[in-house]
Amino acid sequence: MGTKPRQQVGSRGRSPPPLTPLFALLLVLPITPGQAAIHIPSNYHIKDFKEPPVITSQPEPITAFASDDITLTCEASGKPTPTFRWVKDGKELDPSNNPDLSVSPGSGTFKVISEDNPINHYSGNYTCYASNELGTSVSNQVHVRTESPPTQQKEKKVKIKAEEGESVILQCNPPESIDPPNIHWMDKRLRHIELSERVTQGRDGNLYFSHVVTADSRNDYTCNAQYLKARTILSKEAITLTVSPSNSVARSRRPQMMRPSGSHSSYHVLRGQSLALECIVQGLPTPTIQWARKDGELTASRTSTENHNRLLSFGEVSESDAGQYQCTANNPQGTVIHTYSVTVEAAPYWTREPESELYAPGETVELDCKADGIPRPQLTWSINGVPLSEIDKDSRLSLEAGTLVLKDVKFGDTAVYQCKAQNKHGSILINTYVYVIELPPQILTVDGKTYGVMEGQKAELECKSFGSPRPEVSWESEDSGSALLLSSPRVTLATGGSLQISNVSHGDGGLYTCYLPESNVSISAELKVLNQTVIVSAPLDLRVQRGTAVVFTCIAKVDPELDHQLLWRRSGQKLIHSANDKKYTFEDPDLTVADVQDVDEGVYTCQIITRLDMAEASGSITIVDRPDPPSQLQIFNPMDRSVTLSWTPGDDHNSPVLEFVVEFEETEVETDGWEEIMRVSGDTHRTQVSLKPFLSYRFRVIAINDVGKSDPSAPSNPHSTPAAVPDHNPLGVRSVSVDPDTLVITWEEIDRRNFNGPNFQYKVLWRQVVGSGPSWQYNFTTAPPYEVPDVGTFTAFDIKVQAVNELGSAPDPEPTIGYSGEDAPKDAPMVVGANVLNSTAIEVTWAAIDKTTVRGHLLGYKIYLHYHGLVVKHHKEHRRKVGKGRRHVEERMVVQTGPNEEKKVVGGLRPYSHYGVSVTVYNAKGEGPPSDPLPIQTPEGVPSPPVFLDLKSHSEREMMLHWGPPTHPNGVLIGYQLRYQQTTDSENNLMREENIDDPTITHRTLTNLDPHSQYRFTLAGRTGVGVGMPIIKEGFTMLDGVPAKNISLLAGETSVNLTWVSQYRHMNVDFHIQYRNKNGHGSWKQTDKLNLAQSFYQLHDLEPGSVYKLDFIFSNKSFWKTEVRTHGTGMEAVSANFATEGWFIALVSAVVLLLLILLILCFIKRSKGGKYSVKDKEEGQVDSEARPMKDDTFGEYRSLERSDNDEKRTASQPSLCDDSKLCSEDTHLGDYGNSHSAKTEVFMDESLASQYSAVKDGAEVQERSPLNPASATPTNHGLPSSVAILD
Repeated sequence: MGTKPRQQVGSRGRSPPPLTPLFALLLVLPITPGQAAIHIPSNYHIKDFKEPPVITSQPEPITAFASDDITLTCEASGKPTPTFRWVKDGKELDPSNNPDLSVSPGSGTFKVISEDNPINHYSGNYTCYASNELGTSVSNQVHVRTESPPTQQKEKKVKIKAEEGESVILQCNPPESIDPPNIHWMDKRLRHIELSERVTQGRDGNLYFSHVVTADSRNDYTCNAQYLKARTILSKEAITLTVSPSNSVARSRRPQMMRPSGSHSSYHVLRGQSLALECIVQGLPTPTIQWARKDGELTASRTSTENHNRLLSFGEVSESDAGQYQCTANNPQGTVIHTYSVTVEAAPYWTREPESELYAPGETVELDCKADGIPRPQLTWSINGVPLSEIDKDSRLSLEAGTLVLKDVKFGDTAVYQCKAQNKHGSILINTYVYVIELPPQILTVDGKTYGVMEGQKAELECKSFGSPRPEVSWESEDSGSALLLSSPRVTLATGGSLQISNVSHGDGGLYTCYLPESNVSISAELKVLNQTVIVSAPLDLRVQRGTAVVFTCIAKVDPELDHQLLWRRSGQKLIHSANDKKYTFEDPDLTVADVQDVDEGVYTCQIITRLDMAEASGSITIVDRPDPPSQLQIFNPMDRSVTLSWTPGDDHNSPVLEFVVEFEETEVETDGWEEIMRVSGDTHRTQVSLKPFLSYRFRVIAINDVGKSDPSAPSNPHSTPAAVPDHNPLGVRSVSVDPDTLVITWEEIDRRNFNGPNFQYKVLWRQVVGSGPSWQYNFTTAPPYEVPDVGTFTAFDIKVQAVNELGSAPDPEPTIGYSGEDAPKDAPMVVGANVLNSTAIEVTWAAIDKTTVRGHLLGYKIYLHYHGLVVKHHKEHRRKVGKGRRHVEERMVVQTGPNEEKKVVGGLRPYSHYGVSVTVYNAKGEGPPSDPLPIQTPEGVPSPPVFLDLKSHSEREMMLHWGPPTHPNGVLIGYQLRYQQTTDSENNLMREENIDDPTITHRTLTNLDPHSQYRFTLAGRTGVGVGMPIIKEGFTMLDGVPAKNISLLAGETSVNLTWVSQYRHMNVDFHIQYRNKNGHGSWKQTDKLNLAQSFYQLHDLEPGSVYKLDFIFSNKSFWKTEVRTHGTGMEAVSANFATEGWFIALVSAVVLLLLILLILCFIKRSKGGKYSVKDKEEGQVDSEARPMKDDTFGEYRSLERSDNDEKRTASQPSLCDDSKLCSEDTHLGDYGNSHSAKTEVFMDESLASQYSAVKDGAEVQERSPLNPASATPTNHGLPSSVAILD
């Protein structure tokens, strides 16, 4: 429900004082009266509130001609509707009572129509007043000026004659008017006269010639005056200008002022107006103009030049523009200067405006009104348009320096107060409303508002209230009262009642209550403090080459309660995705810019925008490229061995030059091209280059930046250096003599560029170290090596090589020692001995060789050890070697030593063996003779491990071990040591040990083993020295067989595939399957005997779409029953079974007969045996460790492994068994009975047989046995069953 205010109409002034509305009232522009605004909020509930008059449309100054209409506008709003009155030149004017005026209904606007009435007597100053019972609003005072349109006066024709080079002024003199005309000088074809520095139009309309030329002669110079407001154009009488050529050479004339004249002029201008200073001069040649400010700096931001620099313009003059300006005109004949004094004055303007306010009775009103201007304006106050001087004095009212003070206000003081500022340039007026009223307090902000603020920002909880007098606002939070809350330095109560909390944290969140202490009014507000949006991965500053694609990434952390938007900008402009333009690709959080070019350079900014904050970060694209080549490469300051180079860098294309590479090439010889001579830093543009004598150079420079190398600069002019003696001698002087009696001297050749002069040679010098004295022998050559003959074998010489050319020699080099060619040593080492250290090592000793017998540089000794065989076999074979002369190939070991060694320990010998030891000496030429052989015998050692160890189990408590003897007994083998124990940790896990004293035994059966434990078996050979290295193997005993588990069935139309998994460690057992059609047709059928190792079987010849019962039988007991349906549509039973047909019986009989014949042939072939090589037999024993153990199971038969006692057949004895793989000693036909398995292999075609063989071979490599748990389980994947093949 609204509230009715207490308001009373006052009586100040001559008209009823208005109660100003608290709605928005407009402020008026400068120089016109303004209205300060007060307002009642729109959501403040109040009834029957009246509104004072507010002038909404002000009258404007008018300049009118006889044909124009005059309209003075004055519109106002208010409740009740305002009435209007006008005052003209201080007298009341009622337009409604004047029949010559047209008044708009409901407004103060009136119109004077020129067709009906002359308008000249309507000139004057007008003021509009809008009034209702709440007061009167006063408009600005406007001036109306009237005038008759300008007319053309009769003129005489003007003809001007001038001599070439003189100055001329063509007068325009347009008719005067309150509307200044625009002047256009044109010819008779209405084309503008071309203006220039020589020909100028002044602001007075005249045409000025600095000096005339004959081409200026014409008879149609016409001045056209355009009066825009009068809508009139007047053409003056055409002027004829005749320029006669000068009889003599035109004389130059110094500049002189044409407009303004003299040396000084003054200008008065009002603040905010425009100003133009002219400087039109005469002279020959045409003078140039320069502008300057004498008392300050002439800035381009405040001024501009026009009319070919003849006009200095100011847009809006301010007080700072006051001062002295100077125009200087120059030509070769002299200078003229004109000074302009600019004085700036100002019409009044507000510096402080009084504010409209609501006041409660008894309060004090202070209306502060300040204005400025030049000269300073005078301030006067009015109430409702009535000056204070005409109102009765009131002790409560006073004026203090322009401020109106009214104490202890009452309802009758409600009025419109006008402050007016006036000086000689004009006046301004502003209306201020003082509203004395009582209004009940209300909180205008909605209750329960939620404020979301980012952490660290400033929170402002609104609590807008309204009332008269203005109500007091207080706040409290759910945790603290008002006093405690406002005591925090971060909390401020704003003037409008808002609660401001700076640098908010999550602890500031919660409920807050705003209330008015003097009334029972309150609202609550909730503050939510959210995490600030932070960019955690900002775009980078990228430096790329043209044509590449770049990706900017912008990843931000945003509070989960806020939705956000990612915007991209380039140089401030928003980037928008376009389906037609593939330049930009937006895939949050990435922006891809394709095909980067120069226009793509700039700053790229990502903006993460939420409803509460925004985070942004910027990267940039800078186009870089390799630098341009340096230019202006010059050589200066040349010297014998150096020059100075300088150059000018090229454009670096946004990638600073890191270094410059200086290159050279020789110009007088053929070379491989340009070579680098030095590098300097990128900020160096001048450097000194060291040169070599007797060369001709030219140079070029290359710049390098991060992108790459520039093209080379243009090459410099050639530069040659003078010749000089060689600087240094060759390096690496040495002898490389090979042949005896010859000295060969060589060295490293000097580079051609170091010859330093013409006719370069090497001077080779030599002398014998002993016997020749200080005299040197020498010769000259142009290249190494140099050979000196007849000098003896391995003779020492002093040698040196000196560089010489036509100008002289290099410094004398230091000699070095060289030797003539070597020869092989002639003597063998003496006193050779050998000490046996152990069964595999000996120490060989000898006496040092006489150096003179080496005949060269002693490089060392070589020890030769010849192996003669084992001690046991040596005596048996000795007589055979002597008697039969059998060739014996001996093993030999060679060990090298250093030149200063006299003993050497040699290891790696065979134990229990015979060796022969000899020693030689050697040099670079070869070896000398060997010493006499020294026989030695190594003692007995321990044997190597047995070659294999196989484990076989035939019951749960027995394990058979089978092994092969050690490859290297390293002595006399006297037996074996067998140790075994359980691998599990337990107290009874004792190591059992057994010594086997017969070395010929290769197997052992262990009993009473634990069937539930795994065992580790260790076997090692023994000699008289001790026990050798063991072989170790782990395994389980084999458990009794159990039926198959995890049986899977896969049905087809006429068959069912069955697969199963055998149990780990359990023996393979046999079982069979019984099956019959569930629909009752036919009797139970039974498969042949199946074995667990098969893992696969197929039932075939079944009826499609039928359900079959399956029963799995083991040991005459059923261990699993199931049913299976074949695919397809069921068929009616055939009356007769084809299996009873005669042709089928004959076919089966033939197949069985053929199979029996093949089996008989196989056994006959096996019983005959074959020839075997001993070598093959031994190799078979070595490989026996890789063979799996055999048992009587079907699975072992299918692996087709050979037993340890099998003998290999030679290539000369092929048999049927080789191809069919049916023959094996481990084959037990009793396990098969009449099984189709054998028939399967007979009738296999080649492709199927190859697949079968490949599967079998893989099973051999990866055989799984309970004795070897780490091995993989063999499968029959890919192996067809007998039934499938026959089918």
